[in-house]
Order: sequence, then structure tokens, then C-alpha cells
Amino acid sequence: MTSEIEAKAAFDHIRYAQLWEDADVLTQGLGDCAGGMLVSICSAGDNALAMLTLDPAKVVVVDLSPAQIACLKLRIGAFQNLSHAEFVELMGARPSTRRKILLSKALEGVDEEIRAFWSALRDDVEKVGAGGVGKFERYFRIFRTRLLPLVHSAKTLDDIFVSRTSADRQTFYDTRFNTWRWRLLLNVFFSRFVMGRMGRDKAFFDHVEGSPAQHVARRIYHAAVATDPAQNPYLHWIIKGKHGEALPMTWREEHFETIKSRLDRIEIRPGSLEAFVSTGEKADGFNLSDIFEYMSPEVFAKVYESILNASAPKARLVYWNMMAPRRVPAAFAASVTTLSEVEGEGKAIDKAFFYSDFVVEEVKE
Repeated sequence: MTSEIEAKAAFDHIRYAQLWEDADVLTQGLGDCAGGMLVSICSAGDNALAMLTLDPAKVVVVDLSPAQIACLKLRIGAFQNLSHAEFVELMGARPSTRRKILLSKALEGVDEEIRAFWSALRDDVEKVGAGGVGKFERYFRIFRTRLLPLVHSAKTLDDIFVSRTSADRQTFYDTRFNTWRWRLLLNVFFSRFVMGRMGRDKAFFDHVEGSPAQHVARRIYHAAVATDPAQNPYLHWIIKGKHGEALPMTWREEHFETIKSRLDRIEIRPGSLEAFVSTGEKADGFNLSDIFEYMSPEVFAKVYESILNASAPKARLVYWNMMAPRRVPAAFAASVTTLSEVEGEGKAIDKAFFYSDFVVEEVKE
């Protein structure tokens, strides 16, 4: 089966060089998966690797994009061949003057096609890290380097990441951050036209409801006031071009050896999720990213049904919504239980602030 988005968007370049979905929230949402089989959309591969910390028997990784799969294969090589300190340098989380050397080291033992793919990006990796070479990251780099300095001083940007109480964060936001210049920048740079041209593929907005700029404004408010920006690696990358003290789950030292020891449990299957669910296998959990955003309601219902047919009893379906609301279609509501408490816990800690909704549904026995 060909996916709906496959016919509309290009998949020959890196769209996301790192994950912009919080693996802490994902793994918490999936629950106890020890010994089970999990399925993950690849994207940049970070969250598929994070799922290894749940001790599954296997993580099947699918993606339409050869470029996104190349991101995962680089990470696998990096975990195998680099130390943790070298890994975060290569990815761009930390400053480095030796990324070309680290890239070559990470690519030792990978197939020639992947080596050639990343060798063509050596200069970019050296400048911004392997986690900064995607279209989405380039979009934020333009925002950070060319436009943000016209709106806020370096001192104000640094002060975003000073830990404060919630009340003090509200005061900082109201008095120093949410200026008319900032609001103008949001309305222009995060418009549907600019995001479709420079950030996400324009086909990804086919089923979006409302204004992207207004959505981004609401979510940035959440990240700046409801949660502590000092603990937010995603916001730090957008504003600073690297991570601060806080790292995404997969990039943290505490998980490095666990993930490294379980890399043989990753099984990469290029292609769409729809192709996987037709194999007859039963999964115990799905990381579905935000793929339903890109589907019409009719296609969403068909794909959801196929996922249910490929789910073991008690399997969890975990996914995000950004601007297109998607939850279990009415026709299948009796087949799943919405885990509202798990969702609420995830939303409260979710540092990848772009998303308006986090969904956890469990297949009934």
C-alpha cells in the first residue's frame, strides 16, 4: 500500500537531522515493553534508539525516506565506535573542532552507500553537527542567526535559560520577551507559506487547521512559562544552535551504554508503516510520531484500522498532534482505551513544545 504523503512529499533529503519529539514522554507512554516487539517511525532515529531502554526483544524501524534511515545508521555507527563525549560532539550538542574525524570514525563498518551519503555532508557536519544538517534545523538556523538578533538582545536570549519560579517566568515573558517585534517575527516566519517553503514540506500542511504562527506562539508560551526553559534541550537548540546542560534522552550519558548494548535489536525496514502492518506480525507498541497529521480523515481511519489489526492485545499506540487533531476514529473507539492519566503525565513534562496534543491509546484484549 502506498501512503498518502508518499505521493505528495519528497523524501530524498534529510528533513529532520534530530528528533523534535520528547523520548522521555514516548518511553513513559509506551509503558512496560520488556521482551515485546515495538514499531517506530524512524525520522532521525533518536526515539527508535530510546525505545531500546525499555528492553524490548526488537524495535522495527520504518520510514519512507532513505535520508532519514541514513540518520539512524549514522547513529548506530556512532554508538558503536565513539565514546559518549565524542557522540555529543559529532551530533552538535557540544562545540567541537574535530567533527570530520569523528564522522569518519562513526562511519567505520557501515555500508558504502551510507558512507557516501554522509561523506557528501562532511563540511556541513563540521560546521553544525550531524544533528544540525536537516531542512528543519536549517530553518531554525536562519531564524536564530539572521532574525532573532533583530528582535532580542544577546542578554535577553541568555536570560531565557536562567532557572526561575513559574511566576518569575511569567514576568520575564510579559516584560522582556513577548514584545511587538517578537510577535511580528512569529507571524511572518512561522506563517504557513514560510514554514512550507523553508521548514516542513508544504504537503504536510494539507490537513492543518488554524494558523501555524498562532499555534507556535501558544506552544512557545507553554515552553517559556509552564515549564523550565533551562531544562529544555529543544528550545536551547533553537535559540543557541546547541544544547545546554540538558540533553534529549537518547543523547544522555546515562543511557549510552544501554543503547549501545542493544543495537542488535534494531531492525530497519525501509518503506511506509502501511507496508509493515500488512506483514501479519503483531506489535506490542507503536511510536507513530505525528504521521496522522499528514493524512485525510478518511485515510487516517483506514491506516488506524490496519494498525489495530497489527497490534497485540494491550499494545499501546503513542503519537502526537501538532495542528491537525487526530484521535481514534469513532468506528474503532470500542477497540481501544484512551489512557488519559498517562497522556496527562506526558503533557506535563513534554519538552518538545511544538505539539498541541499527546495521545496514548491501548488496544483492548
